[in-house]
Amino acid sequence: MSLFSPAMTDRWIALALLMAAVAVAWTAHQLLYRLALRLLSDIFWRSLVQRTRAPTRFALFIVALSAAVNAAPLTPYEISVVRHALLAGFIVCAAWLARTALSIWMTLHLRRFKLDTEDNLLARKHVTQTRILQRVADIAIVVIGFAAVLMTFSSVRQYGISLLASAGAAGLVVGLALQPLLKNLLAGIQLALTQPIRIDDAVIVEGEWGNVEEITATYVVIRIWDKRRLIVPLNYFMERPFQNWTRQEAALLGSVFIYLDYSVPIAAVRAEVDRIVRASGYWDGDAIAVQVTDFRETVMEVRILASASNGGRTFNLRCEIREKLANFLQANYPQALPRFRAEITGTSAAGELRRDSARVGQAKGA
Repeated sequence: MSLFSPAMTDRWIALALLMAAVAVAWTAHQLLYRLALRLLSDIFWRSLVQRTRAPTRFALFIVALSAAVNAAPLTPYEISVVRHALLAGFIVCAAWLARTALSIWMTLHLRRFKLDTEDNLLARKHVTQTRILQRVADIAIVVIGFAAVLMTFSSVRQYGISLLASAGAAGLVVGLALQPLLKNLLAGIQLALTQPIRIDDAVIVEGEWGNVEEITATYVVIRIWDKRRLIVPLNYFMERPFQNWTRQEAALLGSVFIYLDYSVPIAAVRAEVDRIVRASGYWDGDAIAVQVTDFRETVMEVRILASASNGGRTFNLRCEIREKLANFLQANYPQALPRFRAEITGTSAAGELRRDSARVGQAKGA
């Protein structure tokens, strides 16, 4: 076939029209983008325009190509193929714009909350809720968009319907393979609404103490105190018990137990603990207490309570109390350590003791 035959001429004309449409769309987008940045002053709309520069350009390409297809000398089959591709591209572009707009809105919403403050309970609540719901929404947008693209093909439309059904019916249509994923997704929605844990909560999970560092759509990252990371599935927090030290507020009451001899004056211990805690930079100025909580055969149990603003500071305060109280007892009451007492009574016992002493003296003289 000659390059200049009537059929090839139509192809060249169609290609030129399509390229011209792309060029016009690109130029129009550049002009509209610059104009929008000049006219818009609201931070949300400016961020939206800046971050949607690529998808909006792609959308203009689709609109321009749709107009060019109607004017291009193409066969009905070629027109249907191009329109089908443009329809799929439009769906992808819509999903792209939706995810970008959602991300911008969430980012601007979270700017109002600071996690690096002392009383960050409200901030942790909003950050946790927002991040979980954003990840769930992102997954939903991708699933719906992919299913919508599939349903544009008549031969695979049933697969797109099945994909949407699996997202709505928790895996009943596609089988057991998707159940763990959907179970965690549903647990994520429930966690966002009920909030048994939040970002930066101090928790004990599987015997490990740490802070909630990240909550994704399917798992939670716990930052252990020694910088290890514990990865826990989301549904763990809906099905199994765990400790949350900062559920209602960040402040905690730390306890220190010490076992002392009965001869130690509690008033002196209480005064020293009061001095140690008040001088500490970890104390939040709320609570101090020294109490004898139990009597045992050879010792008494003394409990010391002191408050701090968060879990990490509480741990450091407890360690400081132990160290300084041990130094105080060693310097002022060395007899404070638990001791075992024995009493020898009666003449037989005294005579036996004298005989033992005599034998020891003879052995030394020999």
